[in-house]
Amino acid sequence: MTDLNLKDKIAFVTGARRGMGRSHSLLLAKAGAKVIVTDISQEDCQRVVQEIQNQGGEAMALKLDVTDSVEIDEVVKKIIETYGKIDILVNNAGVCPFKPFLELTEEDWDFVLNINLKGYFLTAQRVAKEMIKQKSGAIINIASVAMGQQGVGMLDLVHYCASKGGVVGMTEAMALELAPYNIRVNAIAPGVIETPMISPIKQNEDQLNAMLKRIPMGRVGSAEEISNAVLFLASDLSSYMTGSTVVVDGGWLAC
Repeated sequence: MTDLNLKDKIAFVTGARRGMGRSHSLLLAKAGAKVIVTDISQEDCQRVVQEIQNQGGEAMALKLDVTDSVEIDEVVKKIIETYGKIDILVNNAGVCPFKPFLELTEEDWDFVLNINLKGYFLTAQRVAKEMIKQKSGAIINIASVAMGQQGVGMLDLVHYCASKGGVVGMTEAMALELAPYNIRVNAIAPGVIETPMISPIKQNEDQLNAMLKRIPMGRVGSAEEISNAVLFLASDLSSYMTGSTVVVDGGWLAC
């Protein structure tokens, strides 16, 4: 019988020092996985590790800048040396700086695309090389409803929307190439979620109310509600899913 038990699984989470990444790490650990908590601040990651240990789980904190292929390689080598494998990758690291399109600089564009898209590519490619050796694995890329086409565009987030649309396309192409190795690749597209990233929206009451009116459930989602989808895609319950984008948005895209 398949279930949500991740006992003996090794999960690698990027952007895990706070927000959704922290939530994903806590839930994966609660389900039995040993979690590698990574982000640009190892000190912050260690606090998440302590939370996991306080709930009886096992975790390790490592510093990681996902735009640095050398750091990615070092982190993956450390995980393999410690645990011998990587079963789950959650590509969660991301930034969302609001800025009007006509004011965006090349540096602004590169900053967001390097973290939100290139970082996912670099990390997934390196981890996939290890997963191929074991002929199994689950890669979960965090996208967004701000992904264009079947999703939505958002004011002052041209660079962010471009990166998240790229994540969806990359997920689908990766899924095709990795399926023969029994590696599943899926994406999650969150709507408006209660994390530090939405602070600019919450500070503008009119903008927040306008956004909530477009969401049938009429509220902002919680990080834990996205983590539930991460757990599902990491588990054997989603064994026949690959190349999918799971939307978790309170009904926004159904409008």
